[in-house]
Amino acid sequence: MHYHPDMRTTLSIDDDVLLAVKTLSRQRKVTAGRLLSDLARKSLARRPSHATRNGVPLFPAKTGAPVVTMALVNRLRDEDGE
Repeated sequence: MHYHPDMRTTLSIDDDVLLAVKTLSRQRKVTAGRLLSDLARKSLARRPSHATRNGVPLFPAKTGAPVVTMALVNRLRDEDGE
């Protein structure tokens, strides 16, 4: 699929959102379409993890980071108590 940079489409936008977009676009001196595109792009680029386990938020592991096991947690807990 090919996209033209100025492709037009029709969207239904809530009145309060449209008012906020118009206000912000005037402040930033950009078109409402440009502002919406930029905001959508930023929102789509961020993919925060909302995963939880037992009510605790999960965070992504860093590449090469050691795996935290219960054995490791217990060992570290026991070392701290010495």
